[in-house]
Amino acid sequence: QVQVVESGGGLVQAGGSLRLSCVASGRIFSGNAMGWYRQAPGTQRELVATSASRGTTFYTDSVKGRFTISRDNAKNTVYLQMNDLKPEDTGTNYCFANRGENNYWGQGTQVTVSS
Repeated sequence: QVQVVESGGGLVQAGGSLRLSCVASGRIFSGNAMGWYRQAPGTQRELVATSASRGTTFYTDSVKGRFTISRDNAKNTVYLQMNDLKPEDTGTNYCFANRGENNYWGQGTQVTVSS
């Protein structure tokens, strides 16, 4: 019923930038919360950033000042602008879209940051 598709990952050098995009479609409201998790091998999944429809945002401490989440509600799309990337940002980034009690996930997009 709900499809979530991420894009924009890639391989970059430390200090570089990437912009991730996530489009949610199906039975979901345009103003629903959306955001990003990431997971590196051997680590727990970490909530990176979330965005609500009225501009409320959350960032995990490790990305504050470097990442910016934004959204286009008309398109059910959320973006994650990642600047000054660090090797520790390497991991699979998963977008989620919330509907009621459920979160719907994308397939993930890989971000690899080299030294």
